[in-house]
Amino acid sequence: MGSVGDPTAAVPAGRPRRMTLPKSHGREDPVYKQATVFTETPAHGAAFIFIHGLGDDAKGLEDVADQFQKNNKLPYMNWILPNGIEDKDAMQRAWYRPTQFKPFPADRPELKEEEDEEGMRKTVEYIESLIDACVHKGIPPNRIILGGFSQGAAISLLTDLTSAKYGGKLAGIASLMGYLPLADGYKIQDLRAKCGLPPTQGEVPCFLARGKKDQLIPARIWEGTLNKLEQMGLNRSAMDIHEYDDLGHSISPSVLSDLCKWMQRVVPKLED
Repeated sequence: MGSVGDPTAAVPAGRPRRMTLPKSHGREDPVYKQATVFTETPAHGAAFIFIHGLGDDAKGLEDVADQFQKNNKLPYMNWILPNGIEDKDAMQRAWYRPTQFKPFPADRPELKEEEDEEGMRKTVEYIESLIDACVHKGIPPNRIILGGFSQGAAISLLTDLTSAKYGGKLAGIASLMGYLPLADGYKIQDLRAKCGLPPTQGEVPCFLARGKKDQLIPARIWEGTLNKLEQMGLNRSAMDIHEYDDLGHSISPSVLSDLCKWMQRVVPKLED
């Protein structure tokens, strides 16, 4: 775990090159779990940047990576599990200042709590640096999956839609019990315009999962996310949508099983 070694140093034949991940002030280093099967051609490898939710940390998702690797699922996959910044006042880690959602629209929209756009943009920049590290290792963007749980899911979707470097270029986006932030009005379109991106997005495959008993992400927010993604040019055919009847705001074995099947499709094994 953690980054080891200099990526520019000579690597003995038959040995994989370790990935050097960027340092970030105020946060712990990511957990890095190297692929269990070495690919002679770096571009035939793959990476999953898996982002935790509010109040959690990278170690909270490490068991997911361990389950995949122990069961020989996508053994060519490198796992990068970043850490949010700890808010010492709130005594929790976060990727941005959280917003509470209500099951029904506010009676007075003008009093609605503003989303933390600045915090989100800073996080997107950090996630871009992790993608940079994967690309530097030799893994192309179209072999990199970006995903997360809750806030991590929100950041993944936002990165795909607003990153000047990687928007529309990744292998896929996995949103687990999350939502699309900044979805009201034309905020995302404005961000895309500032980054020189076209008005609508390309057909990047998205895995979208929600528990029907999730009280933190109400059904109206979920439906609003799906509708906004369509508005941004993503056809429903590119969305692998899953709703789980007896699931709340958590990850279940069924979610991981469906996620694994989707990942195998978007980053299939490539022969050296």
